[in-house]
Amino acid sequence: MAESNLIMVGVNHKTTPVEIRECLAFTGNKMEDSIERLVSFPEIVEHIILSTCNRVEIYARVRNHDEGIFFLKKFIADYHGLPLDELDRYFYCYRDFQAVEHLFRVSASLDSMVLGEPQILGQVKDAYSQARTLRATGLVLNQLFEKAFMVAKKVREQTGIAERGVSISSAAVELARKIFEDLESHSVMLVGTGEMAELAAKHLISYGVKTVYVASRTFERAASLATRLNGCALDFETFKEDLHKADIIITSTAAPKFIIHKDVVEAAIQKRKNRPMFFIDIAVPRDVEPEVNGLENVYLYDIDDLQAVVDANIKEREKEAEEAMQIIQREVTKFNNWITSLDAVPTIVELRNRAEAIRRQELERTLKKLSHLSEEEKNALHQMTSAIINKILHKPTINLKRKAQSQEGPHYLKVIRHLFHLDD
Repeated sequence: MAESNLIMVGVNHKTTPVEIRECLAFTGNKMEDSIERLVSFPEIVEHIILSTCNRVEIYARVRNHDEGIFFLKKFIADYHGLPLDELDRYFYCYRDFQAVEHLFRVSASLDSMVLGEPQILGQVKDAYSQARTLRATGLVLNQLFEKAFMVAKKVREQTGIAERGVSISSAAVELARKIFEDLESHSVMLVGTGEMAELAAKHLISYGVKTVYVASRTFERAASLATRLNGCALDFETFKEDLHKADIIITSTAAPKFIIHKDVVEAAIQKRKNRPMFFIDIAVPRDVEPEVNGLENVYLYDIDDLQAVVDANIKEREKEAEEAMQIIQREVTKFNNWITSLDAVPTIVELRNRAEAIRRQELERTLKKLSHLSEEEKNALHQMTSAIINKILHKPTINLKRKAQSQEGPHYLKVIRHLFHLDD
């Protein structure tokens, strides 16, 4: 991959604390300005800046690996007015096939804080689109990023890396779907207005839950959240009387002791004629008396139960990540082969130009002796001789590209150039 001179310089959540990452972020006008500045530097042939809350990375094709890496480090430090000697320990750098593999891992969310999360692919696409709009990309990076999008799609389709919830709220929804299967005809009640409970409710709504009740010690909070969720606010003093209306109850209050006891749930399940109830207690201390779980058709999960589900799902995603890496490694090899085949392009172009020059020279010499030919007949000779050249060079061109991808590629190209006097 000597001809590609690809590099990547960056920092992320694994190497750099958030207070440093936020100082290095390229956002808004900074992004456009920094892309335009890099375009003006002859050392940088093409480049793309990826800046998210968890990473800042610059992918570039450069004249020289080592000089390019130092230049990008210095550019990031200088642009943000920070000393390079203090930042240097946070940077990681990749070149050629390692940079390709890293981008494929990032795009497929194998390098994310949450393994398998979908947001990063959209962020990579946005970075590529902006760089391309500002004419910062060229043949190699265009091909590289288009390939990265294809790899990410293939990983999603061929592995289960994004199928299991790895947050408390998504684990709650996953369990609810196991109990009720179709959530569209079911209702949810929030007891407490904590952020995690709200997120779980939003997940449930995204899966079809249409009826939402909200109870809070502060009625104004309940009303505000109910409005955002298109639901109904309940009085905290009387919400237990409406407990039977909900299929899924999510509790997240700051109460010092249980607020929902076995007898209350027992009365609710009788009103429901034993239709199942699912309690998600994410409060600490817990809101729901543990004995509730002993009632028939009542399912109670607390924060530890949900965390156990999350941990199990993370392990499953890690298994899927191993399969995803096999896909990525195969695609890295294919991309590297394409890059290497570019080494043959100048030789192929020169070989065709040499053959075309000989064809034109000999045809002109012949046509001078055949002055009686009509224009139509002359054009026929042009087409025939062009076809001969194309057919003669077709197989050599294919073999030359293929051989260029092998270890003996450089030697093979050298022999071809010598054989046809292309360096004369």
